[in-house]
Amino acid sequence: MSMHAPMPNGPDQGFMAGYLDALSLVERLHRLLLDVIKDEFERVGVIEVNAVQALLLFNIGDNEVTAGELKTRGYYQGSNVSYNLKKLVEMGYMHHQRCEIDRRSVRVRLTQRGREIRNVVADLFARHADGLQSRDVLNADRLEEITASLRRVERYWTDQIRYIY
Repeated sequence: MSMHAPMPNGPDQGFMAGYLDALSLVERLHRLLLDVIKDEFERVGVIEVNAVQALLLFNIGDNEVTAGELKTRGYYQGSNVSYNLKKLVEMGYMHHQRCEIDRRSVRVRLTQRGREIRNVVADLFARHADGLQSRDVLNADRLEEITASLRRVERYWTDQIRYIY
């Protein structure tokens, strides 16, 4: 999707331009986050886990979840969750076990190796949080305001998916 497509003839072209700019920024920030994680992994010598897999390990943390819960709980945003889970299990970063009640469902949790990767990401994010505060890029109030705004957009988009189609 091009973020610079012609704008419809609406009453508030300024808002539309700002909205498209915000969409583009969200997309760029996500890609940049993956690049930052990839760069950190290259720095510390982790080469077999990619940034998407590392974020998945970070988000699961100490939880034990089913593959289906990964998306509903917001742990994983990608479309190829099964592939990444399979690779992480094969590489020894995650345990998987069939549920006793529903044999079709598989529960996953981090191994010690997975927790080590999670810790690399957690340390990176802690350094970022410290730098954002110490360099006065963001303060707690501004971060709360940004997060609240993004949650409202998330709810709006979720409602669009649920109620329009």
